[in-house]
Amino acid sequence: MDIMGLLDAVVSHALASGHFERVNQHEPENAPGHGLTCSVWANQITPLRSSGLNSVTTRVSFTVRLQTLMFDPPDAIDPTMVAAVDDLCGAYVGDFTLGGLLREIDILGAHGQPLDVRAGYLQQDGTKYRVMDIAVPCIVNDLWEETP
Repeated sequence: MDIMGLLDAVVSHALASGHFERVNQHEPENAPGHGLTCSVWANQITPLRSSGLNSVTTRVSFTVRLQTLMFDPPDAIDPTMVAAVDDLCGAYVGDFTLGGLLREIDILGAHGQPLDVRAGYLQQDGTKYRVMDIAVPCIVNDLWEETP
């Protein structure tokens, strides 16, 4: 397994949810279009102490950002985003090995930050967006081989 395979698996859950106008496999530098957008990227890659003598177990944390323009009525924004967050978190917890690709999504944070959602606002290209970032920490056994 490689990190790109993990990225594809995390992205596939977002695509399958049906909530998004577009799903990006990068952190966008430019403002997305209208509708709810999802962007996924690798945020942090850290070797773990639980590694063996000839391979490295790794924590690969992905950021899954949900992003939408501010629109009227404002009371409709968060319920739409929370529904998408709820479906995605349910999918990641329900498939916590991503189909056997990894040991686990670190739901409760045994190896650092747990599965986590943070809401906020983002100013991008002069436009204000509502965002919700999901941290998806993936624990991968034997990601890299150690050879002398």
